[in-house]
Amino acid sequence: MQPNFLILMVDQMAGPLLDDDMIKHLHIPNMRKLIDKGVKFNNCYTPSPLCTPSRGSFMTGMLPSRNGIYDNAAEFKATTPSFAHYLRDLGYQTALSGKMHFVGPDQLHGFEERLTTDIYPADFGWTPDWQNPLQRIDWWYHNLSSVTTAGVAEISNQLEFDDDVAYHAQLKLYQYARRLDTRPFCLCVSFTHPHDPYVARQKYWDLYDHEQIPMPKVADPGYALQDPHSQRLYDAVDYTNFTVTADDIRQARHAYFANISYLDEKMGAILAVLEQCGFADNTHILLCSDHGDMLGERGLWYKMSFFEYSCRIPLVLSAAHGFGPTQVNTPVTNCDILPSLIELAGGDPQDLACTIDGSSFVGLAKGQEQPQRSAYSEYCAEGSMGPMVMIRKGQYKYTYSTTEPEQLFDLHSDPLELTNLAGAPEQQERINGFRQERHARWDFDQFTRAVISSQRCRNLVDRAQRQGIFTAWDYQPQIDAKQRFMRNHLDLNVLETNNRYPKAGS
Repeated sequence: MQPNFLILMVDQMAGPLLDDDMIKHLHIPNMRKLIDKGVKFNNCYTPSPLCTPSRGSFMTGMLPSRNGIYDNAAEFKATTPSFAHYLRDLGYQTALSGKMHFVGPDQLHGFEERLTTDIYPADFGWTPDWQNPLQRIDWWYHNLSSVTTAGVAEISNQLEFDDDVAYHAQLKLYQYARRLDTRPFCLCVSFTHPHDPYVARQKYWDLYDHEQIPMPKVADPGYALQDPHSQRLYDAVDYTNFTVTADDIRQARHAYFANISYLDEKMGAILAVLEQCGFADNTHILLCSDHGDMLGERGLWYKMSFFEYSCRIPLVLSAAHGFGPTQVNTPVTNCDILPSLIELAGGDPQDLACTIDGSSFVGLAKGQEQPQRSAYSEYCAEGSMGPMVMIRKGQYKYTYSTTEPEQLFDLHSDPLELTNLAGAPEQQERINGFRQERHARWDFDQFTRAVISSQRCRNLVDRAQRQGIFTAWDYQPQIDAKQRFMRNHLDLNVLETNNRYPKAGS
């Protein structure tokens, strides 16, 4: 029997928070249950530390350089297969509740149903411009107001969205339980928290002692001592127009922790319905994120960086059968999710319609560590001046860009990434190995031309579409009221029997 899949995706959750020294600070009983009985990937990395390109890689198994989803306004082409297409081809019904930040007129990408709209726009308005790479675009760029105004609120744009996401996910599980469609299901539930703004409900705020909120491990060194990319990220968030105090940092981190607890409660409610509907024994649950959040480490906030808090993300597979509780140390990325789902569904992850960058992690989940396996990440959006890449292999992380010096960190001896080993004579053989791997994977001249061409075309299209009649691509959930509840073209007896779970007498 093919298993069902329930994917619980969060937004901007830093992977280091699930490390032993940090998870103890979090009130997350439901996530802990998934971790305790599942496979925890300790070194999962985002394919790109930004929402849309990361999610594009999650869906396609391809890095941005292959699928063309370079930034938060890059189109996900309808001709690119997603894991939802592959699963439907294997006999699954597929649905999405929540955020996926698809850009372009195709707003389904293999999902038969979208249960909510998205929280972010689907057009090209947020396109960066490498012809003016240091230009700050105030109306859509992040700034530090999320940090300086952090605190408590009972409703917000983000909270309203995630309340809706959780409600529709639970309702969909009940609909699956009625078995009017007997195919196995893949339900992707994608929240927008704990993404800033750092605003949380009082109920979850009160779970934490404010004075016990852990502060950043690495202090802000100041603009002059930052590496060139981090300096550009300072500029991108308009740091000169904000004064971030120690109180602001603790307040923002408190709200961020509280919002993780908010998500945990939402997940618990969804998992309870999964259990009530009899699906728990044949459903693989995947907990993942798109990217992390620097949370004030090194003075940086949000994502867009290859440092651990931005780039390393949670990944937990809680499988119904076939996997015991374990932890995997081999580096993986969200590109590996597509081939893994295909393998778990009974398909062949080597027999795909097009080339991908991911590899199945099913073998890793069974205890087969792969010390030579590399994890790759790319970044091509605001704060960059050309393609940036990261390779994680074994205990080392290597980063490269055509516009700034190489970096090499030994994450075992230097987990806080304080010492760049790229110039150390004893590391030259290792650096050369990373360079060879880099040259084998990327043509930076071609990569740069492709990004600039995409940006120019999208900026022109966006400018033109704002003239005259504007047609939005934002997803409008389709609700056919004629087929809901009782209508006179329906048989009341059949309708009430079909829509009841459990069935009478069962």
